[in-house]
Amino acid sequence: QVQLVESGGGLVQPGGSLRLSCVASGFSFSNYPMSWYRQAPGKERELVAGITSAGSSTNYADSAKGRFTISRDNTKNTVHLQMNSLKPEDTAVYYCRTVNVGRTYWGQGTQVTVSS
Repeated sequence: QVQLVESGGGLVQPGGSLRLSCVASGFSFSNYPMSWYRQAPGKERELVAGITSAGSSTNYADSAKGRFTISRDNTKNTVHLQMNSLKPEDTAVYYCRTVNVGRTYWGQGTQVTVSS
């Protein structure tokens, strides 16, 4: 079955960096686009970044442009989110997502807290 396992979250000071990873299994990873979402307390889940199956094209939320970079390694079934210049408003649970044969799959999420 499809599984997505995120890691790399934690507590970081404003201006710091984190690199999130999502390891996928149970489907042909290299054939599917992947994306990162986040959900802050009391807010709706929102798209952060997406990447095509081959990694040739990416898209970002306005809040992530210039600070975050999504990438993937199809040899390791892994998608990353490099987050730089983190701000307190980036505090959220970050989720990896894929849509596979019409179904949406989410990982369990990884907590990112930006605070001094």
